[in-house]
Amino acid sequence: MTSIVLMNLIVTIFLLRRDDLEPFQKGAQLFIVWLIPVIAGIGIWQFYRSQDRPLARNKIGSSLSNGEGYSSAGGGGD
Repeated sequence: MTSIVLMNLIVTIFLLRRDDLEPFQKGAQLFIVWLIPVIAGIGIWQFYRSQDRPLARNKIGSSLSNGEGYSSAGGGGD
């Protein structure tokens, strides 16, 4: 129980210090963190941590292609 409260306090401070959120967004997210402590706290923290990381670019050009066979050529389905 103590670890959940500590994690929620950390996420609360993290959310309050963000400048890119509207006051309503902060309030709603804090409400969710304290309403659903474990899942919401970890989920919101991970979401914003991933938003703060710079995007990794491919060394060849600026394509974000991951080489999984997707292309921009149409064709649709058969």
